[in-house]
Amino acid sequence: MSFSPTINEQRVLADTRRRTAEPLVSRELGCEIAAAAGFLACVAGLWVAQPPEAFALVPAALCLAVLVVATKVSFETPFGFTVATQLAFVPLVFAVPGALVPLAVVVALALARLPEIISGDVPARRLLRTLGNSWFSIGPVAVFALAGSAPRTAGPTLLMLALFAQLGLDFTVSAIRTWIERGASLIVQLREMIWVYGIDVALSVIALIVAEDIHRTPIATLAPLPLLALLAIFARERRDRITSLLELSNAYRGTALVLGDVIEADDRYTGEHCRSVVALAVVLADRLGLSADELRNVEFAALLHDVGKIAIPKEIINKPGTLTAQEWTVIETHTVEGQKLLDRIGGFMQTVGRIVRSHHERWDGGGYPDGLAGEQIPVEARIISCCDSWNAMRSDRSYRKALPHEAARAELLANSGGQFDPHIVEIFLTLVDEASTATSPASDAAVIGTALAL
Repeated sequence: MSFSPTINEQRVLADTRRRTAEPLVSRELGCEIAAAAGFLACVAGLWVAQPPEAFALVPAALCLAVLVVATKVSFETPFGFTVATQLAFVPLVFAVPGALVPLAVVVALALARLPEIISGDVPARRLLRTLGNSWFSIGPVAVFALAGSAPRTAGPTLLMLALFAQLGLDFTVSAIRTWIERGASLIVQLREMIWVYGIDVALSVIALIVAEDIHRTPIATLAPLPLLALLAIFARERRDRITSLLELSNAYRGTALVLGDVIEADDRYTGEHCRSVVALAVVLADRLGLSADELRNVEFAALLHDVGKIAIPKEIINKPGTLTAQEWTVIETHTVEGQKLLDRIGGFMQTVGRIVRSHHERWDGGGYPDGLAGEQIPVEARIISCCDSWNAMRSDRSYRKALPHEAARAELLANSGGQFDPHIVEIFLTLVDEASTATSPASDAAVIGTALAL
């Protein structure tokens, strides 16, 4: 995950935040019960293989306290969060017998979440996730148990194996849980989490230095606290930045929806037409493999492509007969008027405004307002142009009835390479052919969307 989350990451983050504040659904609950059962079985196996021996209470208690503090230093990731526990976990492995390490981790994670549970910010059932989130503690303990070596006497190779076991088991269990609960692929999750594991490796070096001192000088366990305080500041700044991004994104979407409502209130046909074009354009853009940013631009521009028509006199918009040349000149200003309106909003809506400006350009250069041709026209505008025309042909207008499905299809083909990007027409008609023949623009969008989902 980048320091500036992408559109996709923002969407996943927003969904993750929403899920965190809600009770576990049945699929999540089943997955968490399975993860917890597996965790407890591993703890029992470690206990049998290497029963706990006596240990020094002061270093262990200090390690547990620092682990609770470290667990509160939380960095959001698209599929959840990561905590700066490595600074406290490594010393804990050195401070207590192996079989007790996973249980100590569960206690620390539960204590850290307890205030949120008590305040009602997080549902009590979410506490069950602490067992699944503690799987990372099994790997290194198992390595030391299999090697028959204590962490204090382990060499560099064994310590590296323990670290890799920790990271590997943590990713495996976490990825499977997220795949079951959210449907996120393992590759996507690895790409999002690779930076987290890089930081864990770096922190492990510092933690190992602390761990080797804790039995001689228990107060050394507190050494990571200043670094944890610094990381807490970074975590808060990151969380605030993500919150601002999500709020800004919601504000843009809200503004677009309000403008869509204004269009529909101003002219019902135009409003319904824009919403139908959105449904078609988003499906087509997805099939064309556009990026997340481009998909967002298509959605907003399709919704607002006719927003400039609110500046056009209603007697021209609703004229039942053929428009005069002068009236056409007035109509054609709606693309520029739409851009001016969206430019005032600022941000990425300025990009949306440029798309709105260009949605009546033609592939052969004969369109308006700028006479752009071919790939000079933004791809989002070319998509909207195709979907806009299809929906217009398949809709009843004040001066004619909707064209039949086959007639509209033939018209689109006839203008491929002239008015429309031929590749986009080809893909769009492929979607149409995959769907059954429909009788209304709304059902066109619904059937094409269903066909794509299948």
